[in-house]
Amino acid sequence: MKQKLRQNWKLFLIASLTLGLAPFKPPHIVGKLQWIAGGNAFSGEHAMQFMDWFDVFLHGTPWVLLIVSTILNLLTLKSKNL
Repeated sequence: MKQKLRQNWKLFLIASLTLGLAPFKPPHIVGKLQWIAGGNAFSGEHAMQFMDWFDVFLHGTPWVLLIVSTILNLLTLKSKNL
């Protein structure tokens, strides 16, 4: 599993730049993260609905996979240099 995550960094990069940033002006993930960080996502009149949370999952997953892949590649590179 770790090896697949390490090897597929190019796929994760492409997915992050396409699906992760779609639509491009402004990217959905940026707006959703601002909404969550602002504290209005969990309660109140304008709380996030299921579709909003699905958007966070859909547009955020490629970024999470890219970050995990990058960390695994850096750790592998560091262990080879020791």
